[in-house]
Amino acid sequence: MSQDQDKAKIILESGQQAELPLVKGTKGEAGIDIGTLHKQLGLFTYDPGFMSTASCKSAITYIDGENGVLLYRGYPIEQLAKNSSFLEVAYLLMNGELPKDDELAGFVDEINHHTMLHEALRSFFDGFHYDAHPMAMMVGVMGSLSAFYHSELDMNDPEHRRISAMRMLAKVPTIAAACYRHSVGWPFVYPRMDLSYCENFLNMMFSLPSQKFIDKENYIDPVAVKALDVLFILHADHEQNASTSTVRLASSTGANPYACVAAGISALWGPAHGGANEAVLSMLAEIGTVDRIPEFIARAKDKNDPFRLMGFGHRVYKNFDPRATIVREVCHEVLEKYTLDDPMFELAMALEEYALKDEYFIEKKLYPNVDFYSGIIYKALKIPEEMLTVMFVIARTAGWVSHWLEMMAEPTRRIGRPRQIYTGYDRRDYVAPEERQ
Repeated sequence: MSQDQDKAKIILESGQQAELPLVKGTKGEAGIDIGTLHKQLGLFTYDPGFMSTASCKSAITYIDGENGVLLYRGYPIEQLAKNSSFLEVAYLLMNGELPKDDELAGFVDEINHHTMLHEALRSFFDGFHYDAHPMAMMVGVMGSLSAFYHSELDMNDPEHRRISAMRMLAKVPTIAAACYRHSVGWPFVYPRMDLSYCENFLNMMFSLPSQKFIDKENYIDPVAVKALDVLFILHADHEQNASTSTVRLASSTGANPYACVAAGISALWGPAHGGANEAVLSMLAEIGTVDRIPEFIARAKDKNDPFRLMGFGHRVYKNFDPRATIVREVCHEVLEKYTLDDPMFELAMALEEYALKDEYFIEKKLYPNVDFYSGIIYKALKIPEEMLTVMFVIARTAGWVSHWLEMMAEPTRRIGRPRQIYTGYDRRDYVAPEERQ
C-alpha cells in the first residue's frame, strides 16, 4: 500500500487496484476512507476488536497512547484535574469550551434542578431483590427513564437533546446512591441543592437513616470530595472505548437516549472494561500478604501461568497512563487520612513499589494504571466493591451524553451496520427428519 498525496493505493496480487481517500484530523494518524472499497475491489476489511478502524469523526477526546497524552477538547487532562471541577469538565465535554463564571453557575443550577427522581421510580426499585447487583439496577433504572421522558422528546430539536443530556448527567448519582441504599435496606436520601455534585452523592450514599441532614463541614470530608472530583474527571471520557461505541451504535438507530446510555452501562459492566478496578481488589485479596508479592510477580512474568497482575499496563497507553500519575497523588492523600492500619492498603503500596523497581516491568512499561489506584481509593472511601463500576458509570455518563449530542447533531448520520466474514456452511437443502443420517 502506498500513499499518493491525499489518497492510498491498494494493489492486490491479482493486479486489481483501488485508490481510497485519506481522512485527516487535527492530530493523530490519518485514516483510509474505505467506503468505496467493496465497490472497487469487491472486498470488505476484517478488523476484530476494531483495533485499526475509526468508526466516526469526533472533536471531544484525543489520545496519544505512545506518548501518554489525553486531551479533553484540546485541554491536557493534567491541567483539568488540577484546576477544574467535574461539572466544569462535563460542561467542556458537552459544549466544546470551558464555561465562563455565569455559564458554569447556570449549568450547575440546571443540574441541581434535574437531580430529583420521579416518585414513581421508588416502586420500580422495590421490584429488585434486596441483593440485586447495583449495576443490574443501574441498567434497569436508566432504561426505565425512557418511559418517563419519551413522548415529549423531539430528537430533531437540539434543545430537547440538550435537556435529555442534562437529565442523565444530573440523575445518575441519585440513581447510583439509591441502588446502594436499596441493597443495604436504607431509605432513600433526596438530593440537596446546597451541595456540590460530589458532596451530594456522598450525602445520598452515606447519610444515616437517623439523621435528617449531614452536616456539611463535619461529615462530608474535603479529602473525599476532592478524590471523587478527580476520579470523575479522569474517567469522564476516553475516546471510542467499548461502552462509548455501544452508546453511539445504539444511538445510530434513533433510539431513546436513556435506552442508549443503559446499553452503555451494560457494556461498561464487563470485567474487561469498567470492572477493572474491582479486579484489582480481588487480585490484592488473592495475594493476601506483602511477603507473597515476589511469588505473584514471578507468576505474572510466567507466560504459562494464567495469573494476571491487574491494574498494570494499558491497552491504549504504551508508555504510561497519564491519569495514573494524577490519581497516584490523590490515592496517597486518601490513604494517609483513612487507612493507616489496613493491611490491604499496605499490600497495595508495597506492590506498587515492587513493580516500579522491577526490571521486567520497567522494560515492558507495565506501570500502575488508573484502575489500580481508583479501586484502592474507592475502598478507602468505604465504597463497596460491587459499587465500583457504578462509580465509573457516574463519571462516564458525561462522556456518553457528549458523544450522543455530537452524533445526533451530524447532518448525515447513518445507522451502524458492521459487516462480517461468514464461516458457516455453504448453501444446503432441507432434509426431512426421517431421512437425516
